Amino acid sequence: MNRRDVLRGFAMAPLVAACSRSSSPAAPVMPVIFLAHGSPLLLDDAGWVGELATWARAMPRPTAVLMISAHWEASPITVGATSTVPLFYDFAGFPDRYSRVQYPAPGAPALADRVTALLAPEPVWEQQQRGLDHGAYVPLVAMYPKADVPVLQISLPTLEPAALLALGKKLAPLRSEGVLIIGSGFLTHNLRRFADSTESWAADFDAWCADVLARRDVDALLAYRTRAPGVDIALPTHEHFVPAIVALGASIERSEAVAFPITGFMGGNFTRRSFQLG
Repeated sequence: MNRRDVLRGFAMAPLVAACSRSSSPAAPVMPVIFLAHGSPLLLDDAGWVGELATWARAMPRPTAVLMISAHWEASPITVGATSTVPLFYDFAGFPDRYSRVQYPAPGAPALADRVTALLAPEPVWEQQQRGLDHGAYVPLVAMYPKADVPVLQISLPTLEPAALLALGKKLAPLRSEGVLIIGSGFLTHNLRRFADSTESWAADFDAWCADVLARRDVDALLAYRTRAPGVDIALPTHEHFVPAIVALGASIERSEAVAFPITGFMGGNFTRRSFQLG
């Protein structure tokens, strides 16, 4: 694992942008999204797969995807493989067939250099053998099943909300370059609270998130650990929630409405609420 060359990123970014401008029309400004990614079992849920596929078709086709998944925490911020490598099957206890799923998406080395440039002077590391984890590839199988969109995954460098909001803000210029920024997690994530029906704490937490996001109440979202109802039950740990904060950060300087393309619950208390900005 080596530190990426920040100067190389600065040098390449204008060149990449100039070539793009001269060879093709300007890319559309992409939305930024947060999606509930589900377990590997999501791919057996035809309804959910269909919702993700429909959502992808409704957005402009991205030049690349930048994925921030709940399943990779590493500091300093780290970029994953920039070539096609085996997936990272970061789960256990599932039938073997889930570990045979393939998603050979192209790598995105130019995007990795661009991310490094945008985050400078902060250090950015690389882990070239780190394939996409299930928080990344499972929804992408549903959204872009041909695996023909380049994908780069980066780590969550912290769980601190203000720092992640700032991270999203730094990454926001990628949206004007055709990159779809995706935060992948679950707004509620308590593996001990699977149920046949939705309990009040989960419904209340989901409703609070919907209200705060719809109003783009940044202060409330940053203070979710003390202000959201039922947060201690909804989130015994916080890595699944905070990709939503990165997503909002990538929209913070734009006046954009929030849409909720997917809602509802699975397993009783796991909200599938996903949102789009732009």
